[in-house]
Amino acid sequence: MLESGVANCQQHVGLQKLSTLARMLHSSLGPNKRYKFIQDESSGESALACSCFRIIQNLEPTCAVGQLVYETVQAQQKVYHTGSGCLLFLAGAWSRVALDCLQKGISVTHIISAMTEGMEICMDVCRKSVISIQDLAARSPGRRTTTTPAPGPQLPEKPFTETAAVDQKTLDISGKRKVKLSRHFCENKSDVILNGQQLHHPEHPDMERIAEALSHGCDNTMKLAVEAVHMQSQSTGRDLSCPSFDITRLVTCVLPCLSEDHACVVQGCVVLLSDDQAPVAHLLKERPLNVVLIQGDLSQSYRHLGFKKPAGVQRVSNQLDLSSREDEWVEKVMELLSELGVNLILVTGFASESVIRRCCRRHILVVEKFSSSVLRTFASSTGAVPVTYATQLNERCVGVGGLRVGIWRDLSSYDRKSLTAVNISTGGKNIGLVTVILTSCVHGKLQALEDQFWACAYRLHHALTDKALLPGAGGTEILCIHHLQKRAEHHRKNGGDSGERTKTGTASNLYGGVVLQLMADSFLDYVTTVTVNTGRLSGVEARTAVSQQLQNFSGCREFASAFSRLVLEGDKEAATVFSAIKPDETPTAEIWDNLSVKQEAWRKALDLVFLVLQTDAEVITGVGQKTEENLMLL
Repeated sequence: MLESGVANCQQHVGLQKLSTLARMLHSSLGPNKRYKFIQDESSGESALACSCFRIIQNLEPTCAVGQLVYETVQAQQKVYHTGSGCLLFLAGAWSRVALDCLQKGISVTHIISAMTEGMEICMDVCRKSVISIQDLAARSPGRRTTTTPAPGPQLPEKPFTETAAVDQKTLDISGKRKVKLSRHFCENKSDVILNGQQLHHPEHPDMERIAEALSHGCDNTMKLAVEAVHMQSQSTGRDLSCPSFDITRLVTCVLPCLSEDHACVVQGCVVLLSDDQAPVAHLLKERPLNVVLIQGDLSQSYRHLGFKKPAGVQRVSNQLDLSSREDEWVEKVMELLSELGVNLILVTGFASESVIRRCCRRHILVVEKFSSSVLRTFASSTGAVPVTYATQLNERCVGVGGLRVGIWRDLSSYDRKSLTAVNISTGGKNIGLVTVILTSCVHGKLQALEDQFWACAYRLHHALTDKALLPGAGGTEILCIHHLQKRAEHHRKNGGDSGERTKTGTASNLYGGVVLQLMADSFLDYVTTVTVNTGRLSGVEARTAVSQQLQNFSGCREFASAFSRLVLEGDKEAATVFSAIKPDETPTAEIWDNLSVKQEAWRKALDLVFLVLQTDAEVITGVGQKTEENLMLL
């Protein structure tokens, strides 16, 4: 019999939709992602995608749950550029946990309380198994021994104690977790703390060692990211032994007419130009240029986000009037650009075709779709002042002679149409701006290759920012399974001792044990799926192997060390289970994950489940004085 205020789980349509949507994307988990063709039945157009984010984006979900999923994954992708597959897998798995609990008659309140406790346990596991990047770099890659195995994940000389914290907002295990739900599921990034102090080591991290541990099967792509780090360090004069990665000064350029082995890294900002703009670039090449920077679109109809139309005002016009107004605006802008002697216009948004045509006739080069960070870099190096509208320009906004345009490569011979790549640089001044050139003869793969590169670049960036890593290849999840099962058993034992507990406390312990065990099973599903996606074991074989290792280590105090020995020094079959490797390779190095990325993916997944669970409950039961105390405050 269900408790008051809890409806039958069959009515929780939102949780069912979330679970179904997540199941569709299991193939995007792990190192060997499978490409999918997504076709629009109405238009006949198709897209090639392999990442979780791109698949969701191309599916264009219209239901409320689908929109929540898309916004959650989009928020993860915008900040971290990786971890979306893990996020959505666990969101689907935990939605099934909630459905199972509802079927067993567990109330929404108890579900939320127990799952929050489970998340706190997992965050505590992260805190205790974290390793600094300096200690990782000091380890011998691929070392194997038969006498005294190297402990792993190897903790620093001063171990992380239970009082160490990564983010007190996220890892607050002393009290009830404060859940902040919003449409975008964003929180500020955190710094790793050791005994209340930020991690500082005199040793310098080995960039190649860290990159190898974070490549996750994308070795060639990660090499491009490492090369970009070194090029930034050389151009800005930073100490190469103490690297940092300024992701805001990194751009990508995709070339659709060269094979993938032509990928490279160059200084400056390389962009592709249209047929009409290429002759202008040839005329302006190697000349000092006067540049203006536009934040937004370069068009008559563009208005910035803060613009509000006057209330109660109606405008009646026809197409002829609108066209005339645009012509007047274009003419005014062109006169202003001529007076200021502008040769180059950089825009973060789009430029209208009429403006581009008029600029080409006057030998003014317009380049669109720059990131705001790159625009700020050019502003600091040239003295140009970015403006929102072209009509705001004056002589103080123009960067005089600070930029140059060079023809990086004429690709007309590789494609049927004219295609020119130019490099916009500051001449001899080094500002750390680097472009990664990504190439492929298959046009449909370019987006996937670009996403893959940014995932590698951001994993490296977050590792240097967090200064810490977590055991990868399912290692952290295995540890979470172990601790969740232990706490579940503790709850079951206390729940069975009715003589020492009140009825409420007994029920809470029993429910807690059920929920925590289901959460542990969800992590087991995750590790099994990652293992299956490596291509060596079936689902049954993978789950059996993982379960067997958990039983073997259930009484091991140094569980993390034993797990690492299994990965690095165990037999080939065992290593395959836990190492995110390609099907035709054997594990040669440890695999690690980003601390902040994993924490945020888990947190977003749980918040998404809670939001859908609570929304379903509100739709089914309504909100009143009796039910609102059982719901989280949004």
